[in-house]
Amino acid sequence: MTVAHYPPATSKWNPIEHRLFCEVSKNWAGCPLDSYETILKYLRTTHTSTGLRVRAHLVRKTYMTGVEVTDAQMRELRITPNSAMPKWNYTIEPM
Repeated sequence: MTVAHYPPATSKWNPIEHRLFCEVSKNWAGCPLDSYETILKYLRTTHTSTGLRVRAHLVRKTYMTGVEVTDAQMRELRITPNSAMPKWNYTIEPM
């Protein structure tokens, strides 16, 4: 799995967010987001003039909080920093 983070206050450099956020906002402007179905409808019908489209789905799983990864579990992973922003981007693979 490859993970790519953008540092705080740098969302303007995130190419997906930069290109899509305004389109999503325009698509649902002025409409009440009163249900998950409504939110998903507006997300899924958002697209740009260049053909960029949004795919969205609702994950209903409840995630436990406070779960910590043990040192033994971390040792079972191979974490490789990526060349672009290695502090923030990395690939995680099993050993």
